[in-house]
Amino acid sequence: MQTKVRLLSDLKFNLETWRRELRFHFDEMDTFQEKLEEIAAHEFGKDARKNLEMFQNRIMIEKAAIAKLKHRCKEKLRELNAAHYNDAPVDGELRSRQTELKGDMRTYIKLHYDLKEEMMDFFAEYLDE
Repeated sequence: MQTKVRLLSDLKFNLETWRRELRFHFDEMDTFQEKLEEIAAHEFGKDARKNLEMFQNRIMIEKAAIAKLKHRCKEKLRELNAAHYNDAPVDGELRSRQTELKGDMRTYIKLHYDLKEEMMDFFAEYLDE
C-alpha cells in the first residue's frame, strides 16, 4: 500500500509539473505573437512577411499541441485519482500510458525549444532592442 501511494504521488507530481510547464509555454507563445505583430507593423519586405506568416502558423500549431498535451495530463491525473480512491492496483497499463506521455512531452519540449531558437534569431534580425 505504501509503495502504491508513493508511486501515485510521483506520477502525479510529474503530471502537475508538465502542466505548469505547458501553461508557461502557452503564455510564451502569446508573447512571441506580440513580437511578431511588432515586426508586422514595419515594412521589412517579402522575406520578413513570409517568415512572419510561417511563425504565426507554427504558433497556432504549437498552441494546439499544448492544449492536447494539457488535456492528456488532466485525463491522466483523473486516472491516478481514481486508482488512489478506488484502491485499484497500479497496473502496468497505467504506468505504460504515463511512459508514453513522458515520451511525447520529451518530443514536444525539444520541438518547442527548436522553434523558440528560430524565433529568437528572427527577432534579433528584425527587432531593435
